[in-house]
Amino acid sequence: MRTLIIICIGLALAALTLWFTPAAKRLLFGAVFTVGWLLATLWNLNTGLSHGYTLAEELPIHLMLFGVPVAAYWLYVWFKQNS
Repeated sequence: MRTLIIICIGLALAALTLWFTPAAKRLLFGAVFTVGWLLATLWNLNTGLSHGYTLAEELPIHLMLFGVPVAAYWLYVWFKQNS
C-alpha cells in the first residue's frame, strides 16, 4: 500500500509540475522534477535500509517508485512535442 501511495504522490507532483510549467520550460522543469524525485526516492530507500531491509529487497520497489512518475512526465512531454 505504501508503494502505491508514493507512486501516486509522484504522479501528482509530475502532474502539478506539468500543469504550472509553461510549455517552453518543460524540459528544464523536467530535469528539476527528475532530480528532486530521485532525491526523495533515495531518502525513502535509505529509510527502508535503516529498518533492516536489504538493498536487493528494496531496489526493485524503488525502481518502480522512481521510474513510474518520471517516465509518465517524460512520456507526456515527448508526446506533446511530437504531436
